[in-house]
Amino acid sequence: MRSRLLPACTLAAAVATAVLVGGCSSGDDWSEPHPKPSAVGTLSPGFSDPTASPAPEATITPRPASWDGVRPSEDYRVVLLTAGKDRQTRTVVSAVESWAEEVHADLRTLTATKPDQFIPRISEAIGMRPDLIISAGNDLVDPLAVVTANHLDQQFLVVGAELAEPTENVTAADWTGASFRGEGLGMSSSYDPATFTSERAGRAVRAGVAAVLSDLTGIVVWVA
Repeated sequence: MRSRLLPACTLAAAVATAVLVGGCSSGDDWSEPHPKPSAVGTLSPGFSDPTASPAPEATITPRPASWDGVRPSEDYRVVLLTAGKDRQTRTVVSAVESWAEEVHADLRTLTATKPDQFIPRISEAIGMRPDLIISAGNDLVDPLAVVTANHLDQQFLVVGAELAEPTENVTAADWTGASFRGEGLGMSSSYDPATFTSERAGRAVRAGVAAVLSDLTGIVVWVA
């Protein structure tokens, strides 16, 4: 399935060249009917203010482990978008893969190795119509900022970075030391590659997915 064309001509051309990869057979291409996913379990007290939903683009700091009781329903379909070979990106990718195995999510991975692949890969992911697209790698932040506003029916989770002005369908899971928000803003002085540990990235993935499953989207989930 092709995604909707983006307004800019250059982006439209890039989208038009996107081709689904992975060699899926007709019975394994997510084309079969799929029930709407749901959260299994509930958030514990302290994840967010129960009396008021977070404002758009707000940052919440959940109580540690308050997300542990939430997991996706069976056959949750996730596309992992990744770009970059740096240790930070690899750590986030590993955290997503471990989480997917733990909760038995149906995970597919799309990797962009060159800048001219960033938008086509995002378009491929959207065309697969997953329940959630998770992004790993700072190089994808600016391309996501261009594309995501045109696809409000698709949920995105950015781990270890965030969009400067996210729309309601883009949630971020961050921590002190993971603060890249796009080339226009530059790298924050608090950015610290050493903070990208397997444990912290794992918490961010679980907390971010729990927020999306609980309809707390378009915000930044800040983990310790």
